[in-house]
Amino acid sequence: MPTFAGLKFYFQTNLREAELRGTAMSIVEEFNDYRARMNERILAHDNKVIKRFWSLDNQTYQEGALDVKTKEMLGLVASMVLRCDDCIKYHLGKCYELGVTSDQIFEIFAVANMVGGSICIPHTRRAVEYWEALSVSSQQ
Repeated sequence: MPTFAGLKFYFQTNLREAELRGTAMSIVEEFNDYRARMNERILAHDNKVIKRFWSLDNQTYQEGALDVKTKEMLGLVASMVLRCDDCIKYHLGKCYELGVTSDQIFEIFAVANMVGGSICIPHTRRAVEYWEALSVSSQQ
């Protein structure tokens, strides 16, 4: 028969996992929904320069001498060094879709911290949180 402490741990663990799933889904969904909504509003203004810049950005991450996965990993390093949390989330999502492993992600974080210095540490924390949220949300 389980002990009270054992049951308490069991329920706390399950509650924490449920909270993480809910939080993870909301973090990922919130970012993706906001990004899509705002992109629509920006593009609705039909500004030629913005459209051309976004097209150039899209073309940059297409297959070339470097594969798409490598380009997304480079984009993640650059985003961390430039301290752009939205960019970090975007590239983490792409890396996740492309099958980048957690071990690879943490090496990317190491490179970014080495290049960018200790100012990248807070962004690494948020990046780890988002990476874990991507993993949890995909399991649902």
